[in-house]
Amino acid sequence: MALSTLPAADPRTMRLDCFHGGTATEEQISLDGLVLEGPWPGRLDRAIDDTNLGKYYFEVLDRGTNRVLYSRGFASVFGEWQETPEAADVRRQFHESLRFPAPTSPVQVVVKKRDRQNAFRELWSVAVNPADPAIDRAGPPANVKVWAVMQNGEPRDKVDLLLMGDGYAAGEMEKWHKDARRMADTLFSASPFKERRGDFNVWAVDTPADDSGVSRPSDGIHRRPPLRATYDAFGSERYVLTFDNKRMREAASAAPYEFIEIVVNDRKYGGGGIFNLYATVAADNAFTPYVFVHEFGHHFAGLADEYYTSDVAYEASSARPEPWEPNVTADPHAAKWSGLIAAGTPLPTPWPKDRFESLEKEIQARRRQIRAAHLPEDAMEALFREEREKTTALLASGPHGHAVGAFEGAMYEGRGYYRPQADCIMFTRDEGGFCAVCRRAIERIIDLYSRPSPR
Repeated sequence: MALSTLPAADPRTMRLDCFHGGTATEEQISLDGLVLEGPWPGRLDRAIDDTNLGKYYFEVLDRGTNRVLYSRGFASVFGEWQETPEAADVRRQFHESLRFPAPTSPVQVVVKKRDRQNAFRELWSVAVNPADPAIDRAGPPANVKVWAVMQNGEPRDKVDLLLMGDGYAAGEMEKWHKDARRMADTLFSASPFKERRGDFNVWAVDTPADDSGVSRPSDGIHRRPPLRATYDAFGSERYVLTFDNKRMREAASAAPYEFIEIVVNDRKYGGGGIFNLYATVAADNAFTPYVFVHEFGHHFAGLADEYYTSDVAYEASSARPEPWEPNVTADPHAAKWSGLIAAGTPLPTPWPKDRFESLEKEIQARRRQIRAAHLPEDAMEALFREEREKTTALLASGPHGHAVGAFEGAMYEGRGYYRPQADCIMFTRDEGGFCAVCRRAIERIIDLYSRPSPR
């Protein structure tokens, strides 16, 4: 549906910056400011998000008619932090941004959050007048260089992915350019991205750092890279995030984008991904391809972690609400993806769960020993290779090793949640890639943002 309050020519991008804070039981959002960025990169006929994804959802409404002009689901750093043990004792706030086509008349921006019944309820609302003289119209920083890694068409017709390097010193720009091209090749070697490559543009920005590398607090390493990416997010050693959203957005504003991947110049295994926010990956680990594709699945399509045996920083849930993520369910009959289940497949679906858990218990114990001894990254990579070889063979065994069904164990919990297939890149480091349900979810997002190329 076209936005009648927008000019006939391509609109610019409005960025609403806000602070999102609270505790485990309280939540508030407050306005920081408004920024007018470059041309809107998306399609105006795909303005309304009907995917029902995200912990949060925002709408832009015309104040004169109350008509929804634009909407998107999303997740947030605060939303993740709120589920950590720290949130029970500490009040924190995080900077966030909402981006939408710049309107020509006043609008109301409404942020909603899911309740326990999975319905979106209003959390915060603010009026936005595009004529407000306080809107920042200065444009992107002049020292950020934008270049095309891969361009298949105009931004409005394609999914626009922005690669941002962090921790690359001025003398490492050639390495950054090679890494950026390697990341693009990595993504488009995985289905369904491989088959839909023509529906993407990939851009990159150069943001030289004063020093090489990013912060790794648990290793005693502290850096101040341009985007402020850091390991040890939420106390999880290999979780990489940036908590300086404004700095990241200012650099990103120089390029057309809908999705962001931050590539950190580091050897240590690590990464992260938050739906409709950004994803991160360490550039130089042996498992960088796996981490990149897995974490990008979180960011791009709202895919959930299907694993449940690793140590994580989140509190376990006593209830079993139906997840909003498309690849996990609390329903042992998996109605969410029933159309992909072959007739006769038992539900829930048997798999070698006890053997897998016994193997993973041993692997996790050895991981802890490697961390405690501060062994070189090679030692962890060797363990991961051994784990991948054993788990891939085990999960492929049996009559349902490649079937779509309802396999118990997902979302960090061994009971009560189900995943679509025995193995998937969202469950293990399996090189086989995404399962059928995850591929379907990714295709849906590609269709939301692109004008399909001839195939």
